[in-house]
Amino acid sequence: MARYMETLTIERGGFRIKVPQSWWEFDVRPESRDDSIRRMVDERVRQRPELVKYRDTYAAFLQKAAADAWKSGALYCGCMAEAFGGDTPITGSVTVSIVGGRSATGEPLSTDPQTMAGQLSVREAKKEGDAWRKVTTVDIPGVGPAARTYGIEDIVVPDDALNRTIRAVLMQTFVPVPGQEGKVALVAGSSQVLDLADSFFDIFDAITSTFRFAE
Repeated sequence: MARYMETLTIERGGFRIKVPQSWWEFDVRPESRDDSIRRMVDERVRQRPELVKYRDTYAAFLQKAAADAWKSGALYCGCMAEAFGGDTPITGSVTVSIVGGRSATGEPLSTDPQTMAGQLSVREAKKEGDAWRKVTTVDIPGVGPAARTYGIEDIVVPDDALNRTIRAVLMQTFVPVPGQEGKVALVAGSSQVLDLADSFFDIFDAITSTFRFAE
C-alpha cells in the first residue's frame, strides 16, 4: 500500500483532516446508516464488478465501524475497503471524536500531552502473537504535541454479552482542544488486517498529521 496518494480534505464542526481520496465517508446515525452503507457498497460494486464476492464482507465491516463510531461520539468516520489482488479484502477506518473526562471529584482531567502519556498504560507482549501497546507523544504540525498509543490490541465488542474481543491494529492520538478544559480530539485508526500493521501505522500517522482545528 502506498503511503503517498491523492487526498481529500474533510471539514467538520471545529476541525479538518485529509484522507486518501479513495476512502469512503459514511452516515453513522443508527436510523439510516445500514441502508446508506448498503447503497454505497452496491454503487462501489457496480463500478468495480470484481468486488462482488466481497459485498457482504464490506457491508458488515462498514456497518460495524459505523456503529462503533456512533457509540464513541464520532464526528467523522471514514473507511477503506479494497482488494489488492489477494484473497482477503484490506479494510481500515479512521474516526474523529471529541471526548473528555473528569476526576472522581468532578474536575476536568488534564489534557497536557506529557501528563496524559504518563497515565496511559503500556502493554508488553509476553510471547510472539500477544497483544501489545506502546505510548508516546507526537508533534502535529500547526497543532502541537499530542499523546498517542499504538499497537495490536484486543478490543471488547460493544454490547456483547460474552465480552468477546476483536484483535486489531489500533492507533489513538489525543489532541488537546484549545480553550476547552478537559476536552481532546481523539483521532483513532484501526484495522483487523494484522499482517499489515506497520503499513497501517504509517497510514494512520500520515492522516493524523493533517489534523487541524478550524479557525
